[in-house]
Amino acid sequence: MSMTQDNAWTDKVAIVTGGSSGIGRATALALAERGAKVVITGRDLTRLDAVADSHANLLPLRADSADPASANQAVAVALGEWGQLDLLVNNAGAGGMAPVERYDADTIARMCAINILAPSLMLKAALPGLRDSRGAVINIATAVSRRAAPGLAHYAATKIALEHLTRSWAAELAGDGIRVNAIAPGPVESGALTGMMGLTPEMAAAVKADEAEQIPLGRRGVTDDLLPWILQLGSSDNAWLTGQVITVDGGWSNRN
Repeated sequence: MSMTQDNAWTDKVAIVTGGSSGIGRATALALAERGAKVVITGRDLTRLDAVADSHANLLPLRADSADPASANQAVAVALGEWGQLDLLVNNAGAGGMAPVERYDADTIARMCAINILAPSLMLKAALPGLRDSRGAVINIATAVSRRAAPGLAHYAATKIALEHLTRSWAAELAGDGIRVNAIAPGPVESGALTGMMGLTPEMAAAVKADEAEQIPLGRRGVTDDLLPWILQLGSSDNAWLTGQVITVDGGWSNRN
């Protein structure tokens, strides 16, 4: 697959949720470096400001994706600053590892709120702008949904739900020229293990070593492995691909 033309992003406007670290940060910077104006959201304003300081095209917005009001707020900022919206990247996610005996209602509800409800409300808020631009939506799913794993039931289940939403939205919005696709990353160096998943550094190191051995291409991924796909799917150059969930995982989900 060839990278989309860099000038395709000049003066485009995007919202990237969860833009203070990992895949969201890398995506926002890649878009900004190619001329797009980008609103990045997250709960930690200090981290958001640190990302925004690296490029003039980045606008930080403190917002908790679990709060239904955050969707309207993010879209209002993008439209208020730049008058258009061309791309929505639903990257913010919630996860955690827990065996059945440690299930907690609040934790499960938060996963559902961030991984299912938040992207739904972001799309609803963004819809008028995306209709005007015949824009695109990219949802960040996970290759974990391809294989059952102990302790990850609700994380995987909510991301599978996001995949189904991706296909449903693609069918519903095709008549408006809005393309909706998803990327399902495998094990990627994004800080998620010690952040979202809540593992200690020692536990994370053990998981990383185990995953690296399971990946046919011989290594864990980095955010640069995902960016060509995100940029291509989000670009207006991509005129005839929608409703797809593209797994980028070095062959990890196909292992025996």
